[in-house]
Amino acid sequence: MSNIPEGYKQTEVGVIPEDWLLNNVGNITFIQGGYAFNSKKFKLNGTYQVVKMSNLYQGLLNLTRSESFLDLLDDDESRFILKENDILITLTGTVGKRDYGYSYRINKENNLLLNQRVARIIVFEKHNPIYIEYQIKTRCFLNQFFDKAKGGTGNQANIGTDDIAKIKIPFPSTLTEQTAIATALSDSDSLISSLEKLISKKRAIKDGAMQELLTGKRRLPGFGGEWEVKMLGEIFTFLNTANNSRSELIEDGDIGYIHYGDIHTKWNSFLDCSTAVIPFIPKDKVEGLPFLEEGDLLLADASEDYGGLGASIEIKNIGNRKIVAGLHTLLLRGNKNILADGFKGYIRDLPGFKESLIKVATGISVYGISKNQLKSNKIKIPSVSEQTAIAKILSDMDREIEKLEQKLTKYRQIKQRMMEELLTGRIRLV
Repeated sequence: MSNIPEGYKQTEVGVIPEDWLLNNVGNITFIQGGYAFNSKKFKLNGTYQVVKMSNLYQGLLNLTRSESFLDLLDDDESRFILKENDILITLTGTVGKRDYGYSYRINKENNLLLNQRVARIIVFEKHNPIYIEYQIKTRCFLNQFFDKAKGGTGNQANIGTDDIAKIKIPFPSTLTEQTAIATALSDSDSLISSLEKLISKKRAIKDGAMQELLTGKRRLPGFGGEWEVKMLGEIFTFLNTANNSRSELIEDGDIGYIHYGDIHTKWNSFLDCSTAVIPFIPKDKVEGLPFLEEGDLLLADASEDYGGLGASIEIKNIGNRKIVAGLHTLLLRGNKNILADGFKGYIRDLPGFKESLIKVATGISVYGISKNQLKSNKIKIPSVSEQTAIAKILSDMDREIEKLEQKLTKYRQIKQRMMEELLTGRIRLV
């Protein structure tokens, strides 16, 4: 007995409504590959800007760092001026990595040029270009896209415009239904975009507050006097840490383990042990090591770039949990008569702190900081009571941003489900 619902049909790309169509991209669009513009003619500014693969990433078009401009075009070159509703898609990537196939629809004409290794898809008039753009972002399209990609020189993968033309996509037979779906998804994107802008604004406000509060330029009511200069070795006790690799970690156990890579990528300034997902380490591998305590500061002593030097987290809400500091971390336990809990997570943002680490860091491809170098590092700090007041303001801002980011994640998940339902016809709008 068939599991296909009434009013639907089985196709090569899955089950779709009976009145929907399935067609090759090449039958409903014109696909044009980019042009190899002569780089010797490029300038820092000009009338026309060349759109390269590097300008397209994860569905965004970033032109701010491009320095590839032209003033005059010959006849061949002028054929590659981009128009409104052209859909761009990147054609080259790395074998085994889905780091190409990024797409972006031009929403207004602004003298952009289509460079090589990027193609544009021009949608025929009987179809809604915004609907087609969303179909090009689906797993259905991208799975076919990557299947057709061919290996090139070394580990490079490429796909041609002829291959893209053979990719099949489903779509409503009426322009009205295509437009209804495109409108619903566009409205969802607008909501996501407005929330992203709000988060960006809140972060900028917080950055401004940090610049003032952590430098002493702005003093909170009731506080005055000079801040004290202290060496980290005076205000912190440096404790032993583990050196186990990630391959030794386990999914379940009694003792949590903080790997330096997670300090760089998973957490920002603070680690809330009551909610964070932390890997575990077998007990016999970390015997004799101290467990983390509330307010401890963990600092990564290695980074692949200067920007990551001094990446650190303050431990919050640890309760009765047993957690150890792991590979390439430094465990600093502060003197609570000098340092307030909640303030230590912002130490990396104190004036001159990161710059001082860059001066003493060693290494070529990976930069390291030693315990002794860190102990002699100096910071300027206010009284414990002023630290507490500063931390309260900044943590309130962090909490507000975190709630907005949680809402953004939820909106993105809802939008993804909308795409899966609307672009397959499982939910009909007309």
